[in-house]
Amino acid sequence: MAGRRGAGATTPGDLGWFWRYGAEATAAAVRTWSRGGQILAVGLLDGPELLRLALAPDAQRDEEVAQQIVKDVTEPERGVLMEGDAFVAAPTGALVRELLVDDGWNVGEPWTPLQCDLTEPVEGPDVRIEVIGPEQAHVRAAVQRAAFDSSTFTDQRWHAMAAGLPYADARCPVAYDDQGNAVAAVTVWSAGPGKPGLLEPMGVHREHRGHGYGTAISIAAAAALQELGSSSATVCTPSSNVGAVATYTSAGFRRLPEIRDLRRSG
Repeated sequence: MAGRRGAGATTPGDLGWFWRYGAEATAAAVRTWSRGGQILAVGLLDGPELLRLALAPDAQRDEEVAQQIVKDVTEPERGVLMEGDAFVAAPTGALVRELLVDDGWNVGEPWTPLQCDLTEPVEGPDVRIEVIGPEQAHVRAAVQRAAFDSSTFTDQRWHAMAAGLPYADARCPVAYDDQGNAVAAVTVWSAGPGKPGLLEPMGVHREHRGHGYGTAISIAAAAALQELGSSSATVCTPSSNVGAVATYTSAGFRRLPEIRDLRRSG
């Protein structure tokens, strides 16, 4: 329930969802910054104009790391980002954000993260939910295409995604109406027991909106992550998408402070 997948540092879920393009394409889209044999930052080139960054906790304010990242993303010959319009999504409080602003980058549109605490039992939704396996890949793919106008998701891409390492701790719940139609779908990604899990992506079939299925599948997503041992379920959507924010809050997610990516205008 988002347009351009923007603000938010890279997560296992972002890598897992990108894996629908295959292992080779995913490897080619990953950038790392290391020192002394230790990886301090990881970036996912989520398209030619968007770089998602994650930094090790002790590297958030590391000036050497931040300076190197800025150099790599601002010099086109280094091949990280295309020339012209570009976006960098980095953790709030990371020094690299401040250096990019000093270099002329602007703060982008606000995004709203939402989180559901999973330390208490999650009651399942009042619709039928099925977790998709290989035999039902076409169902998951069809709902995705019906939920997002620009989606190119296919059965083959589901199988490629499911073959990726991150999908070992992921699930694809699908909601059905009383007539047996697949009406909403979500993919959830666990980062391991006791750690936050992620919804990426969630969508409702365009012909079945307005009936509460977005809320139902969001509750099912939280329940699935709880079964995987996640401490919480997190999702991020543009703040301008008030319908999506309302859907998640009705499913028991609470709003967190807004975040913004950084934008360079070409």
